[in-house]
Amino acid sequence: MITQWVRDNAQHYLLRDAQARVARAQGRTPPPMRGSFFWRRIFVPIYRLTPWPLRRRLMAAMPGSHRKHWSKQTTPVGPAV
Repeated sequence: MITQWVRDNAQHYLLRDAQARVARAQGRTPPPMRGSFFWRRIFVPIYRLTPWPLRRRLMAAMPGSHRKHWSKQTTPVGPAV
């Protein structure tokens, strides 16, 4: 499914970017980022600049497991034991 592919790639490249930023902050040399030009040079920088409210709306608009609607918790009946 295309949405799963997009989500997997987004998570992968955002994780790699976060690892590289942490490595640089710790004074280490991050491993070279290889892969798609789009994900590394376009998607990740735009994602990092996007304000959180807009990110939340975009994620809610995409189908996927994050859109599960949980049923309301019911009031317990009877003894717990």
